[in-house]
Amino acid sequence: MLSFYTTETRNIIVEGGSISEVELLKRRASSFLELARYSLGRDMYDMAAFNAEQAAQLYLKATLLELVGDFPRTHSILYLLGELKRISEARVEDFIRRNKRRLHVLEDAYITSRYYYKFFDREDAEDLVSVAEEVIRLCEELRRGLGKGEDA
Repeated sequence: MLSFYTTETRNIIVEGGSISEVELLKRRASSFLELARYSLGRDMYDMAAFNAEQAAQLYLKATLLELVGDFPRTHSILYLLGELKRISEARVEDFIRRNKRRLHVLEDAYITSRYYYKFFDREDAEDLVSVAEEVIRLCEELRRGLGKGEDA
């Protein structure tokens, strides 16, 4: 059974002020996406794959924390997306159906890029960065649908 991370919106002290836990997760997700693109541009495809997965995972967790109030303690992209069905079942199911294979590869990149003798090539890495960007866009569309406005 999975445990869930729940929180009331808390602020975290950072240099120059404070930010919410949601904003911290989004910042980290954006940094991982930037690192994925950087790695891709330098032919470091395993690192691009890993960073793309981290970007999608953290953005999903930020979105769940903001819109639902909790997120499960898991690294599974598909499980996290399943939790987003609480917001828009049809929209999320359609996204998963259209991208299921790609999402499985993205999810597997968390472990395989670090621990196994699996190598990602340019095409793999480009696709994983692309699907991570699509996951983030889905999260933003769901936020806007609930009146949360544009991402900061």
